[in-house]
Amino acid sequence: MAFHGKVALITGGGSGMGRLAARNLAAEGKDVAIFDISADGLAETATGHAGIHHWVVDITDGEAVSKAVAEVESTLGPIDRLYNCAAIMPFGKLLEQDAAVMKKMMDINYGGLVNITKAVLPGMIARGQGDFISFASMAGILPTMLTGGYSATKAAVAFFTEVLYHEHLNSGVRFACVCPPTTNTPLLEQGKATAWPKMLDQGTMLDPQDVLNAIDIHLEKGKFWVFPNRDSRIGALIRRFAPGLLWKQIHQVEGF
Repeated sequence: MAFHGKVALITGGGSGMGRLAARNLAAEGKDVAIFDISADGLAETATGHAGIHHWVVDITDGEAVSKAVAEVESTLGPIDRLYNCAAIMPFGKLLEQDAAVMKKMMDINYGGLVNITKAVLPGMIARGQGDFISFASMAGILPTMLTGGYSATKAAVAFFTEVLYHEHLNSGVRFACVCPPTTNTPLLEQGKATAWPKMLDQGTMLDPQDVLNAIDIHLEKGKFWVFPNRDSRIGALIRRFAPGLLWKQIHQVEGF
């Protein structure tokens, strides 16, 4: 376990990766605050775990986020680790996907990160310690057809977090930008219910615990980018050095 603090905050803690991270930390005896829009999901995550404390929070509401963070720190103490897991993932062709849906994705996936950053990171910087973990995605590194709206949000997360990291080098805060490939969480169902790219069936489905394990390993090594498996590491290299070859393969796989 690479988490040496006492208190963690997780957005999107009502399901998926956020739920698993919360339960892992609670099992280690940590106090874990979870935010989500779903009261039922929050309650389910916390059931049987005395160390998990939950708040219903709309991550797109900056004022509500700041108020909830203040309540967390008043109740549990300073936040030592932040996981920004909150996200939605509907897919579709860019000209066919509703503009309001794409805006909502940006508000949650990227805007939520901005809001939680403003509320949590200044305290970490002032204390000279903490773990700041952003969930981007390989979809933000390796765009493909049918994922354009979602990929744009995750590219924004990646760039925001990278600049944030470089603006606070030597601050004592450890930063990680996580770029998982297709991972077995409930978020996949949103994509499958809308439009599912064939490219996402090309690699190995990753277990969410493997992603969380990779985060701790990378934090301990002082590595910012977290590519959790071999496929994601190779994909990042191909995107950088052979983008034309990558797009040729995408067109062949998708058939248009």
